[in-house]
Amino acid sequence: MLFNSYEYIFFFLPVCLIVYFMLNKFASGTRAKLWLVLCSLFFYSWWNIAYLPLILASIGVNYAVGTVLVKAPARLRLSPKAILTTGIAFNLLLLGYFKYTDFLMANINLAFSGHLPLLHIILPLGISFFTLTQIAYLVDAYRSDAKEYDLVNYALFVTFFPYLLAGPILHHKEMMPQFESGENTTINYKNLALGVFLFFIGLFKKAVIADTLAKAAIYGFDTAPTLSLIEAWITSLSYTLQLYFDFSGYTDMAIGAALMFNIQLPINFNSPYKALSIQDFWRRWHITLSRFLREYIYIPLGGNRMGELNIYRNLMITFLLGGLWHGAGWTFVFWGFLHGSALVIQRLWQKLNLQINSWLAWFITFNFVNIAWIFFRAKTWSAAIKVLTGMFGLSGIILPASLSNRLGFLSEYGVNFASLAVRFQDINQATVLLVLFFLVAVFMNNSMEMKDRFQPDWKTALFISLLATYAILNMNMIKG
Repeated sequence: MLFNSYEYIFFFLPVCLIVYFMLNKFASGTRAKLWLVLCSLFFYSWWNIAYLPLILASIGVNYAVGTVLVKAPARLRLSPKAILTTGIAFNLLLLGYFKYTDFLMANINLAFSGHLPLLHIILPLGISFFTLTQIAYLVDAYRSDAKEYDLVNYALFVTFFPYLLAGPILHHKEMMPQFESGENTTINYKNLALGVFLFFIGLFKKAVIADTLAKAAIYGFDTAPTLSLIEAWITSLSYTLQLYFDFSGYTDMAIGAALMFNIQLPINFNSPYKALSIQDFWRRWHITLSRFLREYIYIPLGGNRMGELNIYRNLMITFLLGGLWHGAGWTFVFWGFLHGSALVIQRLWQKLNLQINSWLAWFITFNFVNIAWIFFRAKTWSAAIKVLTGMFGLSGIILPASLSNRLGFLSEYGVNFASLAVRFQDINQATVLLVLFFLVAVFMNNSMEMKDRFQPDWKTALFISLLATYAILNMNMIKG
């Protein structure tokens, strides 16, 4: 079940919410939490019930390992580090089987001219996120930063549906105390109103902005045989903005839905396209993933403590693994390599104590991120090269035919004139929307800043009602 579906908005979320607070009032907190666990498992199973045993097994094993780490390593005469290693290995093997088996087999076939048949395993929804969540829990339990003796509580921590499928990636200690708080067991109408406000802002981002931009990105990456200069830039920028509004929209919906239950989720996006450096970008983009990479990969590798060359190594390993986590493909690994390299270059630049104008810093950062996203999006290397060669004018420069009278002299320099609307699907609409949504992403307040200024008055109610109505009416009309 997706957030941007009629079943979720008009049935699942309201029923889950109403019954949860009724159980808290007339039954017990334990039954209310059990209800949320069952709702979350139903939410997960909606896509494919065959994967319900998978998440249940993952919860069971990690709960058992975490309990042993917290309560009984000495009694069982086991090394806590060995227990932790076993738990992490289980999670990585589970994720590896579903996400990387076909990738590994395809590369073995390529390297050794083999003919191993691919299994075509369907990736279970959310497995990358609930795997990282549970690895973080095991490490925190090993460090004595987290403990959980109640299976229902642990299951709720892992499966709570607002963040189950795509994050944020959370710590046990920042979530479960909120469910235990007596103040959070009754309806808070301000939280409810704010949650609705954020949810429908996120829905508008996803169903209207992201899905509209997706059409140009899909055509440019997947359909168009070649791309001229303008077409290639429209393709790459459309995807850059689509990805932001899609993912940040989902996070807004997650934060909003959780807030209806009086649960505060951390900020996950903070206007990343306003960043003035690549380090600043990663402080703003998918913030909880950045935190995970820093705390559970970069710092254990040695972080900043082992000399300059080792720092560069640690950065590269962290981002190569981050790229591979995002997807089973060499283009994802290369995307991670680009970001790791950029952070190394930035660190070298800072050591030289050089300064550049803030606008130039923004321009360089944004364009680097935009170019790197090409490898993140492209299904093949050839698709990525097609977009890149177009962006640098290597596939020809074609200007709108309407400019031929005034700029015809440019034809002497290899510039051609043609109807771009014939060459590139919906290019006129894509251009207008691209400019509009670029200005929104770079210059307007983001949803978390709007949250801080939220006032539950009639103007806000009218604004969000119009936004929600338009988004709901367009959920299935705009195909992305």
